[in-house]
Parts: sequence; C-alpha cells; structure tokens
Amino acid sequence: MDNSDMLMERLRNNGAPFAANDNIAKYLDSVDRERIQWEVQLACQALLKALVIDTENDHNTRETAKRMAKMYVREVFKGRYEAMPELKDFPNAKQLDEIYVIGPITVRSACSHHLVPIMGKLWVGIIPSERVIGISKFARLANWIFRRPQIQEESTVQIAELLTKHINPKGLAVICEAQHMCMTWRGVEESETTMTTSYMGGVFRDDPAARSEFLRLIK
Repeated sequence: MDNSDMLMERLRNNGAPFAANDNIAKYLDSVDRERIQWEVQLACQALLKALVIDTENDHNTRETAKRMAKMYVREVFKGRYEAMPELKDFPNAKQLDEIYVIGPITVRSACSHHLVPIMGKLWVGIIPSERVIGISKFARLANWIFRRPQIQEESTVQIAELLTKHINPKGLAVICEAQHMCMTWRGVEESETTMTTSYMGGVFRDDPAARSEFLRLIK
C-alpha cells in the first residue's frame, strides 16, 4: 500500500475530509510530510517521463521532479499540510464599532481544475464586536487558506467562516479580485480578465449604507 493510500485510509477512519482545499495537518506528522513529498516527486518524475522528456540527459530538467515536489508540498500547497496560524484575539477594550479595512492583501493560489496559478488581492472589512485580532493575522490567514488548490468562490467563504468563528464581528466583508491562469495561459487566453468574489455578513449584509461605505473605502 502506498503512503498516500495509507493516509487516505487514516483520514477516512477519522471522518476527515481531504478535498483539494481542505487542511489535513491535524492528521499528519513530520514523517508523513516527508513521505508525501517523496511520493509527489516520484509522481512528478512519472509525469515528465509521460511527456517524453529526457531528464537523464537534459540538464534543465534533471532535478525538476524534486523541485516540483518541494514546491507543491512546502510552498504553494502548504496550506493543506501545515496547521492554522495562531489567531490570538484581544478584548475590544474601547468598544470600537466603526468599520476598519485591511487590504489589499496579495493572495496566491492555484485553480483546482488545472493546478495553474491564481494571483490576486483580498480586502477584509470588519465592524468589531467583543474581540479583535491583530491586522497581520488577516494576511497570515489568507495565505494559509489560499495556498491550496482552490476555487476562488470557496476560498472567499472559507476566510469569512474562520473569521466569524474566531471573532464573531458585528459586520464582516470579504472581497477577492484575482486573475486565473487557466483563462490567461490556456483555454480562451483572455489576458485582461479578472474574477471578483465577495462575502457580506452581519451589518454589511443587512445595512446598505455600511456596505456602500466599505466598498468606497476599498476603492
């Protein structure tokens, strides 16, 4: 049984989802991650062979499978294999109830359909309740969510759900604008097109004036 088969069996036995944009760090140890990287390297080498690339004699691709495996496991998809960054929260001591906006936050991901890059910007609007988090945590959380094979609509909701769970703000708005290489590098090859997704919760959903103020602030 391959390492991936054993890990999938472990995840199923624990009732843990392992779709492309799920995080499975809770069920892994450092040895598991090393084994995942090694198995990815073997698979990447098989891909290069299937593409009829002479990795033995081509100095440009001799170490490509190893580089690809490290990139996927340790860098571009690390949001699947690493635990969520700590989101230490603090009391809203001054009982602030005005809008504050964080962004643009640069986000980098890959489309689940073709595993080619998604590059974009993210804005978060908050009307705080009883608890707040430091502004750097928004960027860390976005990085953790997006560094997986993603669908932009789902990543936007994932960020909103995590923020709601941890600080339960009175109002939460998330907007992501990104360019998808599955449209620019392949397919229709439309180089100027971007996609914008949004989530509006609490006051931003119920109060058009608050929503308009947030949209004005991010412009």
